[in-house]
Amino acid sequence: MAEDDQYERGLEALRQADGGAGQRLLEALADISPELSRRSVAWSYGDLYVRPQLARRDRELLTLGILTGLGDAEAQLEVHVHGALNAGLTPSEIVEALLQAVVYCGVPRAVNATLVAKKVFAERNLLPVRPTPAG
Repeated sequence: MAEDDQYERGLEALRQADGGAGQRLLEALADISPELSRRSVAWSYGDLYVRPQLARRDRELLTLGILTGLGDAEAQLEVHVHGALNAGLTPSEIVEALLQAVVYCGVPRAVNATLVAKKVFAERNLLPVRPTPAG
């Protein structure tokens, strides 16, 4: 695939995923490393994100867990909380996934990720989150 096609396909996937948060992150890189910005879109979204083996919803849920585990990834978490909502995850499903991360990632990382989710939920008028009954 031509690099330009890969980039354009990635831009479209990014637009569908995050509602603008990813674009803001890419613009923040534009004056210091436009190549990092371009390759992030082309590779992450133009190649991997669009693969049919996992549904977009599943990719976003997985990505939330990975970014929570990494820690210090608040900007990327913001992009992917938007992406998770846009892919059909509910706020309570996102909160539950971040709660699950406590066991494997630790309390501080799960709390930080949940606060990022809270910020996104507030921007989208989704607070308070109504928990899904256990069952």
